[in-house]
Amino acid sequence: MSETDDRFAGASSRSDKHSPRVDEELEHEIQGMLKSGHATRSEEFREVEPVAEGEPDTATSPNSTLIGGVPVGMTEDAVVARAELARWLVRADFPADGPGLVEAALDHRAPDAVVEELQRLPEGQTYERIGDVARALGYPTET
Repeated sequence: MSETDDRFAGASSRSDKHSPRVDEELEHEIQGMLKSGHATRSEEFREVEPVAEGEPDTATSPNSTLIGGVPVGMTEDAVVARAELARWLVRADFPADGPGLVEAALDHRAPDAVVEELQRLPEGQTYERIGDVARALGYPTET
């Protein structure tokens, strides 16, 4: 099956920034770094530049402490829990009541832990934003 311009179906969704040959060359260049987990360049000028002075540090480990601290009035656990809820509920899901948010989380294929957490929401209340949901679940929010 082909599209109107004689390309195979699905080819239009591929990137046409590089040719397949250049894509393979680029992939070959980074194989050492991907397999070793560290830079493999012998010339220093080819290394990726470090973070600029004054910019926040980033952490790549999900088990690390939060860089930059936590908002006043919140705990680290509350920040992580609220971020996980926000990951599975988007702005379009609000305003909604508890069962509506559970349904939205299921539609977004949220993990069971998130769905169970949302099932704890008190009935008969409408939530306008994720902060309202966090407060209703008993998490401290920023002051």
